[in-house]
Order: sequence, then C-alpha cells, then structure tokens
Amino acid sequence: MMRILLFLATNIAIMIVISIVFSILGLSGTLDAQGIGLDLNALLVMSAVIGMTGSFISLVMSKWSAKRAMGVQVIEQPQDQTERWLIEVVTRQAQRVGIDMPEVGIFNTSEPNAFATGMSRNSALVAVSSGLLQTMNADEVEAVIGHEMSHVANGDMVTMALMQGVLNTFVYFFATIIGHVVDRTVFKTEEGRGPAYYIVQMVAQIVLGILASMLVMWFSRYREFRADAGGANLAGREKMISALRALQRTHEAPQLPGSLAAFGINGGGAMRLFMSHPPLEERIAALQNQR
Repeated sequence: MMRILLFLATNIAIMIVISIVFSILGLSGTLDAQGIGLDLNALLVMSAVIGMTGSFISLVMSKWSAKRAMGVQVIEQPQDQTERWLIEVVTRQAQRVGIDMPEVGIFNTSEPNAFATGMSRNSALVAVSSGLLQTMNADEVEAVIGHEMSHVANGDMVTMALMQGVLNTFVYFFATIIGHVVDRTVFKTEEGRGPAYYIVQMVAQIVLGILASMLVMWFSRYREFRADAGGANLAGREKMISALRALQRTHEAPQLPGSLAAFGINGGGAMRLFMSHPPLEERIAALQNQR
C-alpha cells in the first residue's frame, strides 16, 4: 500500500514542482505572450496520465507477461530434488528478508540467467533458467537467487516503474512545449497545430527519451550493486563472488562478430551509459571491497 501511495504522491509532487518552476520563471506568461496558448496545468495532467499509465500497466502485467515471454514453468508441486531445493532456498530467503513467498519458476534456455518481477514485494515471481542450474553449483545458484530476492525485498520493480513513469511525464511535457514553440514561432502557425508541431514533438520525444533512458540505466546499474550486496548477505559473500565469476566465464567469449563487438553491452565509452548492468569485474571488485 505504501508503494502505491508513493507512486501517486511522487506523480503529484512532480506536477506541483513543474508548476512552481514555470510560475517562478514566468515561462507560462512568456508562452502566452508568444501566442503559444498552452494550458500548462492541463498539459501537466495529460503528461502525467500518459507518462504514468503505461508504466503502471506494465508493472501490473509484469508477472503475466514474463511467464509467457520467457515460457516460465511455475513450480506448483516440486517434481524432483532440484525443484524441492529451489523452493526451500527461496522460502528460507523470503523469511530472512521479511516478504511473502514469491512464485518460483524455471524457464528453458541454455544461457545462465535469472530474474525477479511482480507488482509488489509481496506478490513477486523469481525464475531461474535451466542453463543456470546446469552450469552453476548449488552455492552459486543460491547466491543468484539471493540477488534476485534482494531485488524483490528492495522493491526495485516498483521503483523502476515509478522512475520510468516520472521520466515519461517529463519527456512528453517538454516535447509538447518544444513542438508548440517551434510550430508557432518558427513556422508561424497561427491556429491549431501545423505539421511542424507533430514532427518536432516526435523528434523531441525521441531525443528526450534517449536522455531519460540514461538515467534509468544509471539507476539499474546502481540497484545491481545493491542486489549483489543483498545476495552476499543472504548466501555469503564468497558464494556471490563465485556466482559472478561463473557468469564472467560464460560471457568471456565475444558475443558479436568483428566490428559489431564494439557495440556490445560490455563496451566502454558512450555505450556504458546505456548498460543496464555494471561490468562483472566491477561488481566482483565491489563485493571484494565490501566491509
């Protein structure tokens, strides 16, 4: 309940802050003086509805869509020792972090992978790949599960949806203003909206959306460090480091051929701004330096 209240309160706060900033800067009067004629309060509300609705719906549907997209088989009744062990590990960790027991599932892929999703920390899904179970030992799998359980306990799914929704609000709000300004002041459209408005607004949304995605990816990298620390706390630091090293060995071989390799997720430079996960060597170093 608190996360839903935070979701709504943040949305309202964003609208209030933008209104105050525009009033202080006198931008609303400037736009009206230029004949822009924008109702900024109405635009704020519309931007918030557009920006937050998609993010909220995605959050609500996250478990359903993940199960179908990844082909997750939820363990209702454990069929073998591996499934029983998975349930036991998740149950133990859920009790330690103080959350309701998530759904536990397995999806069929040779790549070692795992994820957690769900609308709230008490209605989550934790899933591991068959490749993870085949390539890692029990200690390493336990650490990976601890990492995902930390995401759940930290409320990362809700926080990411909230952040994306807020950024979507900003993107649509300012892209609309830019579109109106260019349409009225550069192309001299006097009534309604000319073609320039739609073109410029679309381009502005793309550009601002790229900038916003950098912030989302920065937070994603930050939360990965937090989840690693949580996994180390639940399973043990050496187990977490060992799991990351196992992933490192898996990803050592180049995944992209020739000139495309520079654009892989492990690339440096500008590509680093769009990485959802920090490089594995940095995650291992962070754990090794943890006190």
